[in-house]
Amino acid sequence: MPESQPLPAKKVEDSRTIMTELVMPNDTNPQNNLMGGNMLRWMDIACAICAGKHCAKPVVTASVDNVSFGSPIRNGEVVTLEATVTRAFTTSIEVYVQATAATMQGENPRRTHSAYFTFVGLDKDNGSPVRVPTIVPLTEIEEQRFEAALRRRELRLVLAGRMKAEDAKNLRKLFER
Repeated sequence: MPESQPLPAKKVEDSRTIMTELVMPNDTNPQNNLMGGNMLRWMDIACAICAGKHCAKPVVTASVDNVSFGSPIRNGEVVTLEATVTRAFTTSIEVYVQATAATMQGENPRRTHSAYFTFVGLDKDNGSPVRVPTIVPLTEIEEQRFEAALRRRELRLVLAGRMKAEDAKNLRKLFER
């Protein structure tokens, strides 16, 4: 990856993505609940849009972790997914997605699912990884997710065999307290 001028930092709000889906019969399992695979697909789409907006380049999903499946979502309910960039590294972007569900009339709203997705920004011409803009956290929750992203990244790299556990200094700090 060639060295280039630093990219201007962006705010979380610049790429926030909100996507809404209606759960239809073909989205459900025999219990009349949204199938987990469909939820993961919708989460991936929302996060990819968010990551693509952040770096203004094509992106590909590199990993998915910490998927939390909460309460079931029934046929006919409305799912709202909100995706935000938590941190950008050299060529990768971590995106947090939170799903909520409610009736079509907005009744019984509840958080149902959440996950962290990692994307890699790509060169439009040759598809190789490119530098991505950094992120500027402005709120307390944005700052918390920003700081915790270092530990999540190290854990992903250790589990993938791309980093030795003893080199994961931010992750090790959790256990040294």
